[in-house]
Amino acid sequence: MNHYKPRLLLYCQHSLGMGHWVRAMTLANALSREFSVTFLNGGRAPDHQTTAGDLDMLNLPPLGMGEDHQLYSQDERYSVKEALAVRRQLILDTYALLRPELVLIELFPFGRKKLAGELLPLLKIARRDKQARPLVLCSLRDIMVNARKDQSRHDERARWITDRYFDGLLVHADPRFARLEDSFKPRHPLQTPLLYTGFVAPGRVPAAIKPPRSGVLVSAGGGMVGAPLFQAAVQAHVINWALEKLPMTIVAGPFLPEADWQELSAQAQGLEGLTLLRSVPAMQPLLEAHSLSVSQCGYNTVMDILESGTPALVVPFVRGQEDEQIQRAQKLAELGLVEMLNPSELTGQRLAERILQLRDFSPNPAGLDLAGADTTVRLIQDLRASKNDSIPEAQSKEYAHAC
Repeated sequence: MNHYKPRLLLYCQHSLGMGHWVRAMTLANALSREFSVTFLNGGRAPDHQTTAGDLDMLNLPPLGMGEDHQLYSQDERYSVKEALAVRRQLILDTYALLRPELVLIELFPFGRKKLAGELLPLLKIARRDKQARPLVLCSLRDIMVNARKDQSRHDERARWITDRYFDGLLVHADPRFARLEDSFKPRHPLQTPLLYTGFVAPGRVPAAIKPPRSGVLVSAGGGMVGAPLFQAAVQAHVINWALEKLPMTIVAGPFLPEADWQELSAQAQGLEGLTLLRSVPAMQPLLEAHSLSVSQCGYNTVMDILESGTPALVVPFVRGQEDEQIQRAQKLAELGLVEMLNPSELTGQRLAERILQLRDFSPNPAGLDLAGADTTVRLIQDLRASKNDSIPEAQSKEYAHAC
């Protein structure tokens, strides 16, 4: 006889890179062991998409975010307005069809303000569902963007929506590294239960035979904004190959714009000791095969680095209000987990110097809690059990904060 699994609806929108999608997919695969998961994917679906357990993917008409912070349609059949209308109806129809016991929304309302038009209707319907109101949770990364011009107003609005519609916040961080209040400061205190899960890492797959480590691995997540790092890396390779015969592998990422890929390929043409890869299914095996890592400082890149134990130099991506990566990089560097190069200092010569210096760096072995996926499953099970047992609200909040 088949074991009944509660239905869980998970929403994720990635726009600039793959970080949100990778973390959400790691959570979805872990949750699918105990829940029947339907994943609403709002961004462009990567080519390498692996699922496990009881997990169904529903790809919405994909939207991205441009450098002007405006939405754009990634499906030529729809304008942004048309895509938003289709997405909104698909989300509501999926909820009506599934009647999920749990709804897990990634980032909103702490981000994705431009998608409130499709998420607030979902939250309102879930709240009004008198017959079987689902447990509604928010999934957050370690550090929130806090460089908006209207940051105080934004935080207060997010706090209000959270307290009105959500039953809990799952913060995927080790509280020794980052706490929500470090980057989220509303005018009124948050009342919604807050739970730290630890970092969500994909989990190591031990190799039968570990090759000897050699060379430098350069990456930038999905690659959407990786071109400046890659160009500097090629220049650094020319310098270090002449000095040390130090090989380098660059993984461009599936979202590096084609024009940037063609320019990078031309720049690297004929250079001995340099390998260019367009994309790979997983970074961890490559990290464990290389002596050194150079990368940006997205959430999932950091998870791969920490799990592999590879000495790493991070060059955080910074643009406008996007200050999350530099905050993360500074915290990691302070803990002795990575070395950091400020992006304002990024040149081929400076990068070449820092790569050679990285050979003397040993990451702090104390590390951080990387068991966030399994802990998330356990916490959601506990919250669901508490809801089903009708624990009084005050006791439920006290329990959640104690976790």
